[in-house]
Formats: sequence, C-alpha cells, structure tokens
Amino acid sequence: MNDPLVSVVLPTYDRPENLRNAVQSVQEQTYSHIELVVVDDHSPTPAADTLSSLSFDELTVEIIRHEENRGANEARNTGIRESTGEYIAFLDDDDDWAPSKIEKQVAAFREAGPEVGVVYTGSEYVYDDYVRTVVFSLEGDVTEAMLRGRSLGEFTTLMVRRDVARAAGLPDTDFPSWQDRDWLLRLSRHCEFKTVPEALTTRRRKTGEDSISDNFEEKRDISYPLFIEKHRDLAAEYGWRCERAFMAATTESLGQEALKNGYYADAKKYLLKALRYHPLDRSRLVYALVAYGGKYTYRAAHTLASLLHRVRTDTIHK
Repeated sequence: MNDPLVSVVLPTYDRPENLRNAVQSVQEQTYSHIELVVVDDHSPTPAADTLSSLSFDELTVEIIRHEENRGANEARNTGIRESTGEYIAFLDDDDDWAPSKIEKQVAAFREAGPEVGVVYTGSEYVYDDYVRTVVFSLEGDVTEAMLRGRSLGEFTTLMVRRDVARAAGLPDTDFPSWQDRDWLLRLSRHCEFKTVPEALTTRRRKTGEDSISDNFEEKRDISYPLFIEKHRDLAAEYGWRCERAFMAATTESLGQEALKNGYYADAKKYLLKALRYHPLDRSRLVYALVAYGGKYTYRAAHTLASLLHRVRTDTIHK
C-alpha cells in the first residue's frame, strides 16, 4: 500500500457518548489507512464496553486501558508509545473531525518537502450560544512567531511525523495544562510547519464543563512558571524584544484565563504585568481595563461579545 499509515491517538475518560461520536468521526474519514489507538484512562465504564456496539469494518482499532486514572496527558503519551504509524494524529474524546481531515493532512505532507514535520488545521468552536471558526496561516519556521504569542491549533488539529515526535520527545506531563503549547514549541525546533487553512476539527464547549484547560490555579501555579522556565532562554536567543514579547504574551494568556474563570484580582495583576512588558499593544490595554472593573465590566463585555456572536459566525484568521 502506498498510503502511509496514520495513527490516531484518542485518550478518553468517562465520556461514553462523546467517545462514540469521536470514534465515528474517525470511521468516516475518506482516508482509509488508519489505526485508531483508544487509551482508556480507567473510565468507570470501560471504553471497550462503550464501543462494543460499533462495527469497525476495515478500521484497525486498539483499546488500551490504564489500571488506574493517570490523567489525559499520560493517556496521550501511552497512545503515542503504542502507535506504529508514520504519522500521528490526535483526537480528544469531546471533539470530532470533518471526513476529509486526515486525507487533506496527508496530501499536505506529500506536497511539502522533507523539512515539514507538522501539519495542522483550523477549528470550529461550538459553544452554547455561538460558533467561532478559526483558521491559521502560520507556517514554515514558526518558533519565533510562537514565542511572540502567535497561536496554532491544539492537539486535536495536529498531525506529526513520527521521526519529528521522536526527536522532540513526548509531551511533557509535568504540565497540567499548556502541554500542547509546550510541545508545539519543541517540535518547531526540529521541523517546519504547514497549515491546512480550513476548519476541519469541531470542538464543542459547554459552560461549566470540566476541562483540563479550565483549572486556573494549576495554570497559574504550575503551567505558567514552568512554561517560562523552559522557554524564556530560547526567546532571549532571538533578542531582547522577542524575550519581552514572549513574557507579555504568556502573561496575557494567564490573565485572560483568570478573567474567564472569575479570578479578577489575578486578572488585573497579570494583565497589567503583560502591559508593562509590551505597553503599546492596544488589545492588552483593553483586557487590562476590563479586568480593572472586576466582574461587572467582565460580564458586560462578555454579554456584548455573546450578542455579537449570536448574529454572526466569526471566521478568525491567525
């Protein structure tokens, strides 16, 4: 077979209905040479039981169950280690894909030179009351742009060449959040990136839903200082302006998370700190002003944004 094998790594914990939807989106891919590695992080209802009613036809499926709950990051790494494909793609159990996603990413690898080791797509974010579509343009040597705050897709948008993943090392499980951000930076030091500028991933988010990205205190106390410790020196290699831009972008990201999660004192602290690192950025000034008013200004701004989203679907190019 000329088509390279693509390994899809799908970590899951206690989301049986979501898991079935995610797996069905893998079954519906127009690209056929896929192995699916489901890593069950000791769900109360085993993933094997959840998926027993599905017919996999020609899809190769392996279900691995942790003997104890070890977290989504460890589950993802188990999947990487146990998979065998030339390319590795990632799917969270509460997300799903457009049928052409894998086919278009493999085509992008074929069209690119050997220097490309990561192909990623855009996403459609489906919230309770609006939809936001994000597509990306950043490609090539992306390290400095990422250090300066440019964003790329999350794990569920990525396809990574196995030899590049091996060179960069596994995602760092010391991060309770921002693990994808850290890994993307490390991958970028070993290869170039290419984007498929289409929203081929759907990410569904509900208010109050548990998510690895929503624990602000872990992000503040562990992920934020660890991310700076690991990457500030790299930013400094690109010059003092890049270092300050790195600190501003990283600190602003934490401040925005504080604002979203109701930690208004932290939001003021970190957003003002980000502004000091980069005082001419108008968007940071707006966030700082919103945070300064606490829950009242934040709720007003959030309500206005929601109203705007209800009347139109945003396509954001990054």
